[in-house]
Amino acid sequence: MTRFLLICLGGAIGTGARYLTALWAASALGLRFPYGTLIVNLAGSFLLGLVMEISAPGDLRLAMTSGVLGGFTTYSSFNYETTNSFRNGAWLLGSVNVAVTLLGCAAAGVAGILVGRLLKAP
Repeated sequence: MTRFLLICLGGAIGTGARYLTALWAASALGLRFPYGTLIVNLAGSFLLGLVMEISAPGDLRLAMTSGVLGGFTTYSSFNYETTNSFRNGAWLLGSVNVAVTLLGCAAAGVAGILVGRLLKAP
């Protein structure tokens, strides 16, 4: 039961952080491109790689990965924003979103792992 509550608490923190990031991105960067979703998915991919590399298995790691980062990142928003672009005829925008998200998140995940290894090195 404790793990469940830790994951729920982490999810609430991650969801709140995602909302604040989306608000900031909309006001600072504009609404044409889904910057907020891209930012949380890139940052979340990096942080997941980092956390998985530097932390030992346990309740805190589970709360960070499944909880905080699970609430912070969002495939469903990425999917909606991309398909909405396609539906509105913005094929280039939607395609750029797919390419930048997939390639960027893969690169961010690898970067997180590499930074984690550097932090663990003696």
